[in-house]
Amino acid sequence: MQRPLRVTVLDLTNERPTRALYARLMNANLASIMPQAVAVWCEEAGHKVSFVCYTGFENLAEEISADTDVLFIGAFTQAAHLAYAVSNLHRQRGAITVLGGPHARCYPEDAARHFDYVLGFTDRKTIEEVLHERARHRPVGLQLAAARQPQALPSVEARWKFIEPTLAKAPVLKVVPMIGSLGCPYTCPFCIDSTVEYQPLGFDQMREDLKFVLGKMERPRVGWHDPNFGVRFDDYMGAIEDVVPPGRIDFLAESSLSLLSEPRLKRLQRNGFKAILPGIESWYSLGNKSRTGRETGLGKVEHVAEHVNTIMRYIPYVQTNFVLGLDTDSGPEPFELTKRFLDLAPGAFPAFSLLSAFGRAAPLNLDLQRAGRVLPFPFHFLDASHAMNVRPLHYEWREFYDNLLGLERYAFSTPRVARRFAANTNSIVRWMNVARALSSERFGRVQYHAKIRGLLDRDASVRRFFDGETTVVPDFYVDRIRRDLGPLWKSLPSGGLTHDPEAYIKSAQAPALITLSA
Repeated sequence: MQRPLRVTVLDLTNERPTRALYARLMNANLASIMPQAVAVWCEEAGHKVSFVCYTGFENLAEEISADTDVLFIGAFTQAAHLAYAVSNLHRQRGAITVLGGPHARCYPEDAARHFDYVLGFTDRKTIEEVLHERARHRPVGLQLAAARQPQALPSVEARWKFIEPTLAKAPVLKVVPMIGSLGCPYTCPFCIDSTVEYQPLGFDQMREDLKFVLGKMERPRVGWHDPNFGVRFDDYMGAIEDVVPPGRIDFLAESSLSLLSEPRLKRLQRNGFKAILPGIESWYSLGNKSRTGRETGLGKVEHVAEHVNTIMRYIPYVQTNFVLGLDTDSGPEPFELTKRFLDLAPGAFPAFSLLSAFGRAAPLNLDLQRAGRVLPFPFHFLDASHAMNVRPLHYEWREFYDNLLGLERYAFSTPRVARRFAANTNSIVRWMNVARALSSERFGRVQYHAKIRGLLDRDASVRRFFDGETTVVPDFYVDRIRRDLGPLWKSLPSGGLTHDPEAYIKSAQAPALITLSA
């Protein structure tokens, strides 16, 4: 019989230490569900589990035991360098290390250089296989994947011992993570879920999870982690209405405008939905998500603004998500149209993402790699904000950043912040919007993008890197990674700072993962 192993599960919600106000308020609520599921499966296999959710405020050297036998890390790509450094440190101490999460799915070839196991789709059987073998796979790790996403995940009750200490790190808003489906029915070409079959999870389990949360918290807040909440709207709402008395739980969800008709908004309001994050993405495409069909340009702006204002009559907080730099964009018009939208729908909080190609995340990335448009930006900056690793089709870089800064400065200017404050009536929403606009936006990414714009003028190494003339990472980026990793910089493995941005296309014809039978 296998002896019980000392297992640590590390969920990286942040890629570096931080003291930002908005991060203090919200990072604990960004905890992922799969690391919690992995921790449950490890315990059920008879092992001793330590769970760590890193929000940017913890000391990882103190949080992870030096005698860990197996270290599981869940990470988005922007936390890859931190994950690589932690893995290298604990491999040197004798641990077997395992990477899962979005980075493992997007960049398995690179991650395999620094982990013993790299996991794609992951279910209980995958975890049990790793724990049973727990072998060193070096210099190249073993890539494993289940045949599909798991059919079920551990309940909230089973995950509660890992959820509760994470919630304790959130000083004000404490959001319990739940999920009702995997995959997405839409085919946005830049999205990691665009090729994952939509799969609802069990509605009976959803009912049990909601009843459990009601028994644990006086007025719970539940955040749905579904890529697109409400695809089976009546089934979702029926499950909620079966067990949750009106006004007992506040819900947050990411959805699409196409699902948010006014009758549904009324039902969402009755059932305590307080925040919705719809994806608008583009003024020139993806009309199926926004219920605008083939309508584009100003017509789509006016249509979407009217719809968003309708949503805000029923749901206090609306975050509208945009992707900037798409191939359908050219000139200043996309940015000016977004400013117009902000004027027409002043209460919505805008979230701007830069077009990014995350390795294997989407079929579009193959085309971008074939065209030689993907740049080798260090992973640390690939959060769809600090770097755009796709050379834009219709913009010169300085032109793009001028337009980007013009939009961001407009969106988070004092007049816009004041209008957003006035357009919202919920006091928590009002002040969270102000904190975010000033902390992570105006004094965060706007200042950062202004610095990049200046470097494009005065630093030839930055210009040549952006233009694809060199793959040498400019000192500005290396210095920032060194500063952010702090003491862990010395643990970053050799070659860990760089990656092959065309690894996907080079391996497209070869088997990428060992797929376990269903």
